[in-house]
Amino acid sequence: MKYKRILLKLSGEALMGEQQFGIDSNRLMQYANEIKSIHDQGIETAVVIGGGNIFRGVMASSVGIDRVQGDYMGMLATVINAMALQSALEKQGMYTRLMSGINMEQVCEPYIKRRAVRHLEKGRIVIFGAGTGNPYFTTDSTASLRAIEIEAEVVLKGTRVDGVYTADPEKDPTATKYSNISFQEVYEKGLNVMDMTAFTLCHENKLPIIVFDMNKAGNLERTVAGEPIGTLIN
Repeated sequence: MKYKRILLKLSGEALMGEQQFGIDSNRLMQYANEIKSIHDQGIETAVVIGGGNIFRGVMASSVGIDRVQGDYMGMLATVINAMALQSALEKQGMYTRLMSGINMEQVCEPYIKRRAVRHLEKGRIVIFGAGTGNPYFTTDSTASLRAIEIEAEVVLKGTRVDGVYTADPEKDPTATKYSNISFQEVYEKGLNVMDMTAFTLCHENKLPIIVFDMNKAGNLERTVAGEPIGTLIN
């Protein structure tokens, strides 16, 4: 395997599967199996998951909710997803820890960097919920920040597209995929990989990002093994 410690970023929307909202149990179990496949090979695995299948903070203003309030609601949505993923992973026989940027001791531990690293060293899968605990930061930013803090070797951004394209492949049939691209090129071409805060954090800390299709069985394992499945940004 190419990497020893990784941070996997999953979108909340992906958990919907074919549904309009909420959590698709088949998709959830598929993700748990994918994570188990790399964990069984001794890879230290941390996960950040979004909350867009339940609530998106950026939508709050459109229904008259204050932006900060909306962001906190979005953070709580990520905890619901994180709890669901934790349960699915434990069903597969893995040991997990859920750590939260917002204190809620009944369901998760508070995020403490040293404790998170210790859990990883002991072979537990660590899920980071509730974003950074601060409004105005996305779960992409959380993924970048936590990956840097725990000294992960790479951020794996599991999406429904198989990499970074010259344009949106769902809208533009002529879009072509990059197998490898530099941070600088992404800036210059204005490509939409992560939000700018998250992206800049990775760039400044020399943390590579791989964007790949998480919904295709076996892709996570192949990506971690170093196969050129998605797009590597470094």
